[in-house]
Amino acid sequence: MASVKILWVDDETESLQSQKLFLEHKGYEVFTLTNGFDAIEYVKSHPVDLVLMDESMPGITGLETLGRIKEVNAQIPIVLITKNETENLMDDAIGSQIADYLIKPVNPNQVLLSIKKIIDNKRLVAEKTTTAYQQQFRDLFMALNNNPDHNEWMEIYKKIVYWELEMEKSESPEMREVFQAQKQEANSEFCKFISKQYTSWLNPKSFSAPIMSHHIFQFKVLPHLEKGIPVFFILIDNLRYDQWKAIQPIFSESFRVTEEDSFYSILPTATQYCRNAIFSGLLPVDIEKQFPGQWKNDDDEGGKNLFEEEFFKAQLKRMKKEDTRFSYHKILNHSDGQQLVSNIHNLLENDLNIIVYNFVDMLSHARTEMEVLKELASDEASYRSLTRSWFEHSPLHQALKKIADKKLRIILATDHGSIRVKTPHKVIGDKQTTTNLRYKHGRNLNFEPKDVLAFKDPKEAGLPVPNVNSSFIFAKEDGFLCYPNNYNHYVNYYKNSFQHGGISLEEMIVPIIQMASKNLG
Repeated sequence: MASVKILWVDDETESLQSQKLFLEHKGYEVFTLTNGFDAIEYVKSHPVDLVLMDESMPGITGLETLGRIKEVNAQIPIVLITKNETENLMDDAIGSQIADYLIKPVNPNQVLLSIKKIIDNKRLVAEKTTTAYQQQFRDLFMALNNNPDHNEWMEIYKKIVYWELEMEKSESPEMREVFQAQKQEANSEFCKFISKQYTSWLNPKSFSAPIMSHHIFQFKVLPHLEKGIPVFFILIDNLRYDQWKAIQPIFSESFRVTEEDSFYSILPTATQYCRNAIFSGLLPVDIEKQFPGQWKNDDDEGGKNLFEEEFFKAQLKRMKKEDTRFSYHKILNHSDGQQLVSNIHNLLENDLNIIVYNFVDMLSHARTEMEVLKELASDEASYRSLTRSWFEHSPLHQALKKIADKKLRIILATDHGSIRVKTPHKVIGDKQTTTNLRYKHGRNLNFEPKDVLAFKDPKEAGLPVPNVNSSFIFAKEDGFLCYPNNYNHYVNYYKNSFQHGGISLEEMIVPIIQMASKNLG
């Protein structure tokens, strides 16, 4: 390991000799100077990894020196050492972006701990992460082989997401590889579980079914309505659980998370099915029966999600909650978002405000920009980072900050997640076969049975029958479905892109989060 170079600036350098020797014995290179002017000149021409700075020095104070050093090199971490514990000085020091703060007299171990925290932090965290995951690996393996039910699968997926985020801190490619293999195995087992259980969950008399798309208003939203405390139901489309974890710290600045839960998206994990199910409180087969004019199948002309508000009114009526005062807003572009920012205070008069935000879907469907997107979101970590960056600067975030001091609740949810597809599967069908990459329906579909979950009768999966003899197939794990004509072109074009519609942990187990403003009891 390369030697760490430390500059220690203090007008009483004689008293530092024992400390200097102690740090040198630990493998650090320490250079001492007696004043701020010399320190500023020194960092201009010498490599320095960390500065220890006395606050009270003749000529120019530690804080002034700190500011000038930051102008030369903003990246150098600076530890301020002072006798003065006044709040103003601490505020000034923290505002000047110090890395740490030590009160005199300092002992050698105190200084060493501060240096380790700053210089070795990344390495120590990476080592600890790798060791902790090695210990957890066996527990996860046992959980997967213990025939988990739908609740246990939600817990397993939360753990997988936790370790996926932790692995970003690990510098061990081998450990990341082990984790990816375990995640893949989990998805394989999950697909077997869904293949066995899914149809039984759709039976209205089923007692063992999880909360699914068509249940969430009944069980997760309407019970939280309370006079005088507006609820904002925010649906960010295509938001995976790990993406929620990426934006959670931004929400936590203004709101308190009161419950972090998840639910199961219905199949296909695609907007027109899941979102219409959420707002109608019905499975797609029943939406088509009750709203034959509004329901559209994949191959029908026209928008597939134009009647969400109408479906929701009908659901309220069915639940005998017609007197609920609600608003519905769909944000499809930046100017819709700016309008929301301007209008947000007026919404506080309602019992319930529904905001559907179409950001992530726009991102993953920008076919013409697929190459750019592959660069920006080439893997899960960069996809999370992109989501975080979007939310931080989004009109949605601005709007919520404007009302954070009011008494209100937020319920954040999504319609489905997405998965990075890697494994192509050939499918042959007639001209009526749909073009989706993660699911298809049509007549005379020809496919490899092990690659998909197939429903010859769509009604078994709670789905309408688009054409006589139509069947549905759903891709499993990281598969995507391609036709033989132009096969190689499409395989290369879509490989490693984020898609949805099929069966995977990432697409089906999705977040529903309860939050409250910090001044709400």
